[in-house]
Amino acid sequence: MSCPAGGGRTLSQFALVSYLPDPLARFLDRLRLELTPDCNPRAHVTILPPRPLNGEIKVTIQELSEETRLFPPFEIVLGDIRVFPVSNVIYVSLLKGENELHALHENLNAGQLEYDGPFPYHPHITIAQDICPPDRVDELAARAREKWAAYDGPRNFMVEKLSFVQNVAPHAWVDVAQIPLAVPVGAGC
Repeated sequence: MSCPAGGGRTLSQFALVSYLPDPLARFLDRLRLELTPDCNPRAHVTILPPRPLNGEIKVTIQELSEETRLFPPFEIVLGDIRVFPVSNVIYVSLLKGENELHALHENLNAGQLEYDGPFPYHPHITIAQDICPPDRVDELAARAREKWAAYDGPRNFMVEKLSFVQNVAPHAWVDVAQIPLAVPVGAGC
């Protein structure tokens, strides 16, 4: 989930994400590796950024499951390549799904998982971060825009389940639990 330099700062922390499906994920992972070869990518959108856990994992998963069971699946449509000015993170913006992600974040950023991170919550798909030297950001962002413009696959996906993940070693995140969103009424009939 993170790349060099920044990976260790989240050690032993937890996050809540939704992974992107292939072929979109495969394309974005390859692009991320091209821009930052030392990273360990797995394309995702973050709902709860990395944070310490102030309680038991099992209880937290149960609480997340209860909170998300009434939240319906929703579509995310990706936009263009942008750069966060302070952190120099290169990312794909969202054209659709941002309101739903904000609602999930607001609802789930409570109790044992409440955390006020260093930046305001801003849903996105990270393409490159921890770029060294920092003066390469503009060059890499231009390359990402060129590759993204040439990509002819899907630029949307459905968020139907979330993954509760833990940072177990520098640059290494593991899935702790899969948490489904609500099953639409009439599904499976």
